[in-house]
This record gives sequence, C-alpha cells and structure tokens, in this order.
Amino acid sequence: MKQSYVYILKCSDHSYYTGVTSNLESRMFKHNSGFYPDCYTFLRRPLELVFYCEFTDITLAIDKEKQIKKWSRVKKEAVINGDYDALVNLARKNFDK
Repeated sequence: MKQSYVYILKCSDHSYYTGVTSNLESRMFKHNSGFYPDCYTFLRRPLELVFYCEFTDITLAIDKEKQIKKWSRVKKEAVINGDYDALVNLARKNFDK
C-alpha cells in the first residue's frame, strides 16, 4: 500500500499550514524552494516541518487534513507537542445556543 502523509508546517510568520502528500520529502523541498508561487507558504518561507502522521489510505489522510485545517491554533499546537489528551478539551464549543 502506498503511504500518505498529513503534515503541519510552521511558517516564518509563525502561522501553520496543513497539507497532505504521498511524498513528504519532495513536498517539503517544493514548499521551501517556492515551487508553488500561489501557495500560502510561498511568502512565508522558510518553513519548518513540525508534525506529520502516516496513513495507508489516502481517503483517511485527506479527511484528517480537512479536520486539522478547521482546528484552532491552540489545538494544532497540542497535536504538534504530542499532547493528545488535551485535544478533547480544546474542541470548539458554542455556548450561545
């Protein structure tokens, strides 16, 4: 089975970028070299890979990428730091309802 990766990059402006790829090394090279001039990361180089996880099912990887993109900065930092127990408590809650 082909491996897929969901990854989080820390940009030079301290923002985060989340993506999915089947070749993490190649994608990192392309991001850092400016291969994608219209990409969010182009003007935010240099970039640092701060998190990645592997999947054997690309559909699951894409679903996880979409999920992480919706997360708050604090929740992304919890997963980056390996604080998985905090993720449940960092879920966004709407108390106005």
